[in-house]
Amino acid sequence: MSNPSNPDQRAVYLYDVPLATARERLANALDELPDWPPRRTLRLPLDQALGHVTAAPVWAALSSPHFPAAAMDGVAVSATSTVGAAETSPRRLRLDTEAVWIDTGDAMPPNTDAVIMIEDIHDRGDGSIEITAAAAPWQHVRPMGEDIVASELVLPQGRRLEPRDLGALAAAGHSEVDVVAPPRVAVIPTGSELVPVGRSPQPGELIEFNGLMLGALAETWGAAAQRGEIVADDFHAIRSATEKALESADIVVINAGSSAGREDYSARVIADLGQVFVHGVAVRPGHPVVLGVARGKPVLGIPGYPVSAALTFELFVRPLIEECLGRPSPQRRTVKAITPRQLVSHAGDDEFIRVRVGRVGDRIVAAPLERAAGVIMSLVRADGLVTVPRFSEGIAAGSEVEVELLGEAEGIEHTAVAIGSHDPALDLLASEVSRRSPPMRLASTNAGSYGGLVALRRGEAHLAGCHLLDPATGVYNETDVRRVLPGRPVTLVNFAQREQGLIVPRGNPKGLRTLADLVQPGIRFVNRQRGAGTRMLLDHLLAAEGIDPSAIQGYDREQYTHLAVAADVDSGMADVTLGIRAAARALGTDFIPVGMERYDLVIPNEHLQHPPVAALLAILRDPTFAEAVRAMGGYDTSRMGEVMAEFGGDA
Repeated sequence: MSNPSNPDQRAVYLYDVPLATARERLANALDELPDWPPRRTLRLPLDQALGHVTAAPVWAALSSPHFPAAAMDGVAVSATSTVGAAETSPRRLRLDTEAVWIDTGDAMPPNTDAVIMIEDIHDRGDGSIEITAAAAPWQHVRPMGEDIVASELVLPQGRRLEPRDLGALAAAGHSEVDVVAPPRVAVIPTGSELVPVGRSPQPGELIEFNGLMLGALAETWGAAAQRGEIVADDFHAIRSATEKALESADIVVINAGSSAGREDYSARVIADLGQVFVHGVAVRPGHPVVLGVARGKPVLGIPGYPVSAALTFELFVRPLIEECLGRPSPQRRTVKAITPRQLVSHAGDDEFIRVRVGRVGDRIVAAPLERAAGVIMSLVRADGLVTVPRFSEGIAAGSEVEVELLGEAEGIEHTAVAIGSHDPALDLLASEVSRRSPPMRLASTNAGSYGGLVALRRGEAHLAGCHLLDPATGVYNETDVRRVLPGRPVTLVNFAQREQGLIVPRGNPKGLRTLADLVQPGIRFVNRQRGAGTRMLLDHLLAAEGIDPSAIQGYDREQYTHLAVAADVDSGMADVTLGIRAAARALGTDFIPVGMERYDLVIPNEHLQHPPVAALLAILRDPTFAEAVRAMGGYDTSRMGEVMAEFGGDA
């Protein structure tokens, strides 16, 4: 174990424990604290109480209505005075003495117990009315306490107040309500490389957005967030910030520095101020978690990678917030789905994999997203989580999995699932589908052109982006569709003609001009993954020029999207790649054209009328969308939305 008094001593993991064990150890430690959980209460006006949690049962102080009230417009009468009225012998009643005009909601006059609707009254115009049917006692009358009776329970303790609850409280005679004071959660962002939101980061600097994200999560769950200033990687500075946060917060979270690196101080700070019970939890992402107690309060160190931070914040901080509020942690809805790709597990860890979810035919498909812990967009795009249990051998492609939904299950039915080749314009199409045809949406997963066709064959997608060249014929996609989907009725719809070329840094410092330059000594290449149409195009072009791929440094280094390979070039991690002009333009790199290619959407005919698929096809045929795609650069959209080929059942 490291010595916390020596801030320069390298930390080691104290434990590497299962998730359930980690939670149990923290719970046992908190049980020993005399003032945990804090249970402060506030009395708030109703117009400020939305989202708060009731601190005690709320009983009605007033009946609603608190008097017998008319339920219809008409006249109030005594039912006995109407006996004998019929169409053949109308009954005449004197106004103001035997019948009183009344509006809906008015208090019933003395000595009346029924209301006759205005539609059933003949006003004679001489101070009297005629009725043709007798009124039953309490006809069209709301009795006192019909809605709420004074002293009855209106809301239980522990209810998160919704708009309807506020209305009920007001109707029951309350203008204020006692609620649990939101627990105060302090988030301390640490890292010498961090800069505040709004400042342009320099190379080596990162925008500190975890504090914004984690604070918002805490507030969503009913806490009051205290977002601290950025603290540099310095033991004494982090200790001071943590000690200050402990003065006012109920829960303190140190973000980043929870691992065992040279500048990871979270565990040592917590140990110096109190006690560490767990350092290292068997979950991915989020392995290096620190759980401890200091000054009678829980203090946690969570990883800096955004996905790890969000996941561990929910796993460990949300239950603490709910405990302070006196509420059980809510359970998300789950659905059964099949996974189109193999999910490989890390030995000994529960792994939480982000997925996109949609219904394809009679099955729900959960397509995995990027698994790296630093990819915050995988959180933005995710519809749910799939857990791969520790010590399992992973989950085979096509297996059934349980998906914990992050949103509403209804979205599954309105999703077009696209698995296949990546194109930046697909993101624009997804945005347009959501904008123009809510609640329809497009969820795309990058698996390469060939991977997309295989997904269609297995019934795991509605459509696939594809740009596979047949070198023998020079025709795109048709040969491979026939081969991978034999006998399947399929339609090929053109998305665009795309310009492929060499993506190089601004100014082309290495002076690259042709594919032959890729084999020059010291030229670092980054490739697309196997099965990607761009990878196959590269192999075809190299073979045509007699270039040995093994002579290219970095040929085996793979990325899954055009933007990813362009980003590698822009960042200096590679000198060149093959990709589309739109990606080069998006990253501001230079581009050396190689040629145009056809990028189609491959759609099995049974999905053509699926509402979200039909919605996106309608957008493809809109000239304004075609113009927006052309503006991205490197696209010819003259045939966008056109059917390029159809394959019948006898194909």
